Amino acid sequence: MQLKNFIDGVLVPPYSGAYLDNINPATGQVYAYLPDSDQRDVQLAVEAAAKAFPAWSKMPVEQRARTLWRIADLLEARREELAIAETTDAGKAITTSRTVDIPRAEANFRFFAQAITQFSSEAHALPGRAINYTLRQPLGVVGCISPWNLPLYLFTWKIAPALAAGNCVVAKPSELTPMTAFLLSQICLEAGLPPGVLNIVHGLGHKAGQAIVEHPLVKAISFTGGTATGRTIAGIAAPMLKKLSLELGGKNPNIIFADCDFEQAIATTLRSSFANNGQICLCGSRIYVQRPLYERFRDELVVRTLALKTGDPLQPDTDLGALVSAAHIEKVRSYIALAKAEGGNLLCGGEVLRLGGAHSGGYFLSPALIEGLDNQCRTNQEEIFGPVATIAPFDTEAEAIALANDSGYGLAATIWTQDLARAHRVAEVLQTGIVWVNCWMLRDLRTPFGGAKNSGIGREGGLEALRFFTEAKNVCIAYGAEF
Repeated sequence: MQLKNFIDGVLVPPYSGAYLDNINPATGQVYAYLPDSDQRDVQLAVEAAAKAFPAWSKMPVEQRARTLWRIADLLEARREELAIAETTDAGKAITTSRTVDIPRAEANFRFFAQAITQFSSEAHALPGRAINYTLRQPLGVVGCISPWNLPLYLFTWKIAPALAAGNCVVAKPSELTPMTAFLLSQICLEAGLPPGVLNIVHGLGHKAGQAIVEHPLVKAISFTGGTATGRTIAGIAAPMLKKLSLELGGKNPNIIFADCDFEQAIATTLRSSFANNGQICLCGSRIYVQRPLYERFRDELVVRTLALKTGDPLQPDTDLGALVSAAHIEKVRSYIALAKAEGGNLLCGGEVLRLGGAHSGGYFLSPALIEGLDNQCRTNQEEIFGPVATIAPFDTEAEAIALANDSGYGLAATIWTQDLARAHRVAEVLQTGIVWVNCWMLRDLRTPFGGAKNSGIGREGGLEALRFFTEAKNVCIAYGAEF
């Protein structure tokens, strides 16, 4: 099967005629081909978006919202097909695709279809003299570049608010997981999205992605991915004075106080450490447990980690599927070896699993839990982005805060305690963009999403996303006799 680009309302092959292998991580086999696009494809996409912008931006908000709602309805109607495609493409457990990825993609369109109808402007009166009001106007052509770990979930998280705000989009999904973006192209055609409003260009980051970032007509870039790539994008886009939203890496702490609800804390920590094979930027990869509870918590976490089932991603009882690629499993394995070299004790996991049969070439790795590492070692400072977590004890609240903040990243943190005052104190001083107390991944789409330090620039979600994809204009009207 050859996937196609979606440009000016038409599914088209790449300009070069060249294709890239699309590999099923659970088998290690090529099962489709995606366009190897370059700047020529991006140029066509930008031209189509620029041509579509005047009509789309002037379309009544309610009509744009109805179009996005139709897309959401079609995502819902094809939910199982999309879930299977996501699991085949990314190697993730089918239960995750069915309950997280695809429902959230649908919710993204529904949320922003509603949110744009409630997006109000500000007014400030100077009584007897003048009134100032703010217009929020779409930027024009914007670029959206999304990662492989939550493919359709994060792709639509960018596209939906950009379209809702009246922009036209040139988007690139990850070359590792292109299938659901291709299916979204078909859905947009069926939903009647006007030609050129959304253009999807497949291909490699240094070719198609860089061409989107460099194009002078692209007014803003929304990117989710690794911190190193984010720095490269910023280096290109900042001198061109483009708006930037960069949601980058994380090395997130789980802080578990001795007074926590043990069962709730242990069950959720297991999930927050290893969900989606640890391939979520919000996963808690550094676990800190107060010393009176440490040994009990560690031992139970090992037992439950060993009980996780790694296997065929399409089976409903599978907990962890395959890692996304051969290169990525080697990267994760190198960090497990590094942890041992740094003096860590591998409590469980970290083994390559050979399932046999159709899955004999798949990229399967058992989840690993490591203790005995200093907080400054590379294993605790660098993002691994796999099923690997470290665990260590702490004594005081101040020590827990210091350990949590001792990182170049600042995306998210989780606090487990029954002490309400402590929860507020610790949440206030953690250097992260998101803090969960006695929960994890409980998301309200109205809230701002993003990180501090090396975890990114800007915020996504809710009104923050609509503000990013619009330009604020102040209008001052004087009506007094003197001004």
